Amino acid sequence: MKIISVHENKERFEEFVASFWKQWGNESNMMFYKDCMFHSARSAGDLPSFYIALEDEKIIGTYALLRNDLVSRQDISPWLACLYVDPSFRGKSIGSQLLAHAVQEASRKGNETLYLTTDHSGYYEKYGWTKMGNCYDLFGNLSSIYQKSTSM
Repeated sequence: MKIISVHENKERFEEFVASFWKQWGNESNMMFYKDCMFHSARSAGDLPSFYIALEDEKIIGTYALLRNDLVSRQDISPWLACLYVDPSFRGKSIGSQLLAHAVQEASRKGNETLYLTTDHSGYYEKYGWTKMGNCYDLFGNLSSIYQKSTSM
């Protein structure tokens, strides 16, 4: 498996955008994803950044590092978002590899802590993430915030 930035393979940009949108978007926001990814990080320390996991050139997973994950806690950053593993590759530690890569990338970009928001319980704790509180999404739904130090 290899994990690459969306910008590392411009020939597959449309396919990469569609992969994120298929998992996280809806029928009305494809252009949101495309525009966001097109204007994403152009330098090593910049955000947002979008990543694709490939095995034999097949997309098997995704994640993003964002300035904000569209939640009420806009005072903390960066955020891990869009973590996804293709169902046929689950149970093979792909998620943990994506999480580790995200922490390394956040550190490389100069961040001491990485955050995520989720309604899942038990998954992220297995990888050293700790719950630090709650926040609200755009629709008023309560969600948990987790954090992880990026120091190795």
